[in-house]
Amino acid sequence: MSKLPEKEPARRTLLKRTAALSVLAVTGIAGFTAPSISFAAAMTKEQRDKMTPDEIIESFKQGNMRFRKGEMQQHDYVAQKQASQHGQFPAAVILSCIDSRAPAEILLDVGIGETFNCRIAGNIQNDDILGSMEFACAVAGAKVVLVMGHTACGAVKGAIDNAELGNLTGLLNKIKPAIDKTVYEGDRSGKNDSFVDAVAKTNVEMTIANIRTNSPVLKKLEEDGKIKIVGSMYNLDGGKVDFLS
Repeated sequence: MSKLPEKEPARRTLLKRTAALSVLAVTGIAGFTAPSISFAAAMTKEQRDKMTPDEIIESFKQGNMRFRKGEMQQHDYVAQKQASQHGQFPAAVILSCIDSRAPAEILLDVGIGETFNCRIAGNIQNDDILGSMEFACAVAGAKVVLVMGHTACGAVKGAIDNAELGNLTGLLNKIKPAIDKTVYEGDRSGKNDSFVDAVAKTNVEMTIANIRTNSPVLKKLEEDGKIKIVGSMYNLDGGKVDFLS
């Protein structure tokens, strides 16, 4: 049975730990733990604004580590719901696949009010998702755009095997450019799990490139250092989220 996490520290303590994160990361102090962005109640604007994009990403890495160890925080979702009913201040917006095995909030151990979430088969971008991301960052103040692909992705397999089904056909066509761009020696079919995962990773990288190309708003925010746009791959076997950039 996993050891229950200790009671969450007071918010002022959390903020002190957050402020110290950059120093700890630079000095390389062994065993340092990034401050979590989860609390009993919802994240406040002050807490979110004091965190840098790098600190938020590190918090996600720490959250994923807790997930893999079975030591996730005891979220008080009722308190988070009540605390966020009059306002929200998420730290990031996550674009991930609809796959039922890859729920980003659980994999990163975050609670209500901490992340915006876009889910679509194959974690591709389109105009509506870009608009949602622009709202999340430029209006609501999120500081990280995270694109999360995953291994054994059915949408990627479908694109490789030229699957056709109603509106799904057009969606899979948006993944196909990643197939040609993936450098891989060996069986380039949907039956080869290694190739599927390689294409899924390329698809994440191309989605990030498309976000920068098709959203001048997000590109400008990134150039100004206000946000970071990063990619990741979730491994169904083992549960680790590998950050790509």
